Amino acid sequence: MNKKRKKTNSAYLVLASGSPRRRQLLRQAGLEIRALPSAYEEGKPFGDPETFALLTANAKAVEVSRRLRHPAWVLAADTLVVQGRHIFAKPTSRQQAKHMLQALAGKEHWVLTGVLLQHKDLGRKIAWVEKTKVRMRKITSYELEKYLQSNEWKDKAGAYGIQGRAGAFVTQVKGCYFNVVGLPLGSVCEKLQKVGIVP
Repeated sequence: MNKKRKKTNSAYLVLASGSPRRRQLLRQAGLEIRALPSAYEEGKPFGDPETFALLTANAKAVEVSRRLRHPAWVLAADTLVVQGRHIFAKPTSRQQAKHMLQALAGKEHWVLTGVLLQHKDLGRKIAWVEKTKVRMRKITSYELEKYLQSNEWKDKAGAYGIQGRAGAFVTQVKGCYFNVVGLPLGSVCEKLQKVGIVP
């Protein structure tokens, strides 16, 4: 008789992020999580974007793991928007957000998310990068101003969230849609199942 694999209580998953979008996606998948935002201060992106995203995700996971009182898997992520050699993180001003959207409009870009799953006590770490190609249509000056007035650009890589008003600017997505939202849900759940965390 085959024994069923013992399931790990999903409450032992800690999300190292204060992002409501990431929390919503994980709970949408039926996972019970504890959100513990990382205090790590993200620096200005530099060098290879995939490497930078993974380094940032790792730093977030390490910082949160140090504060945990009980053993747990920690999930951290960092999302960047990349177009050519330009890396767009979160804009720090409305003017910066405007420049980002003007650069992205009418062209293709990549959304990269560095994801890191870590259990400090077990000495285990799983890291990967999810890539999604996105095409935006041309945006009129009126549309851009209305969008900027909505303040939806705040705290979003590339100054836009596909799940919000800016979704009207996107004409094509090749790859994981949820990666553009902020977390590649499919690959995350696949990795979680491998370590025994299931809904």
